[in-house]
Amino acid sequence: MMSKHLAIFFTSWWVIFGLCAQTQKVKNQPYVDQRWYHFGFSVGLHSQDLLINNTGYRGENGEVWFCEIPSYAAGFSVSLISDMYLNPYMNLRFTPTMHFGDKNFTFREEASGAIFKAPIRSNYLTLPLTVKFGSLRINNYRPFLLGGVYGAWDVGRQKDQATLMKALDYGLEFGFGCDFYLPIIKVCPEIKFCFGLANWIEQNRSDLRNKELMKYTQAISGGTSRMVVISISFE
Repeated sequence: MMSKHLAIFFTSWWVIFGLCAQTQKVKNQPYVDQRWYHFGFSVGLHSQDLLINNTGYRGENGEVWFCEIPSYAAGFSVSLISDMYLNPYMNLRFTPTMHFGDKNFTFREEASGAIFKAPIRSNYLTLPLTVKFGSLRINNYRPFLLGGVYGAWDVGRQKDQATLMKALDYGLEFGFGCDFYLPIIKVCPEIKFCFGLANWIEQNRSDLRNKELMKYTQAISGGTSRMVVISISFE
């Protein structure tokens, strides 16, 4: 009985293997990944977050404010792509990206439950340098992983607000996606996660004209950025 089952298994496997071999598709752009360098662009959506550390600071009137970002709004991202071939499995990529979005800071007073909302517009330029790890190409698609570092510059800081972001940030980013080879272009959907490593909350608030807002800055000891980006690139 066991021999019969093994014979059926190997016969089925051989038939399936033969069918797969027969259904192999003609590869679009078979040599496109062997270019030493190429360029492209991507567009997508993102969501900004901030990992906030509260101080529990008690003001002169006894108020204690705690901050959080309870909801997220989708932002728009656009980037340029420059890609350099390293070997059949790895590419070095530099992808300057502009992110247009916002963060919705919400402060809640501990005793009274009073709420103060401070939405901040965050438009910043990131300069990621990443390595793309690709698998072997299967017909006209190829999964990949990404990993690297980035620097960020906030190009639209809003001063004289309850909170202020620092101009510069840096961090790590990781992601995954898949290349789809079309007859004249390569389309690559991708999901990327960005983790800031620097404290992005400005504590020196010499810009504040309304000193009543200083209590909200004093309520936060720091914050590190987080972001999820869903994009599609054309190369």
